[in-house]
Amino acid sequence: MTNYTATVDARMYEPRDKHPIIFKTFEGLGAGEKMELINDHDPRPLHYQFIMELPEQFEWVYIEEGPEVWRVAITKK
Repeated sequence: MTNYTATVDARMYEPRDKHPIIFKTFEGLGAGEKMELINDHDPRPLHYQFIMELPEQFEWVYIEEGPEVWRVAITKK
């Protein structure tokens, strides 16, 4: 079982609030800490945003890839 410092269930937030909440949660992680992201669709646009805004500062690993739930482990480097 993987231990996560934080979990964000994006399904619980309004679309406009999702990315800011996810980035704020990520910013609060210490080096080596991991957060779990849960979503109802593939968060590929968010992954691209991480690549553009935080290059080389994270590791992105899909844990579950749909069709109804996507889960991603995001580790802060």
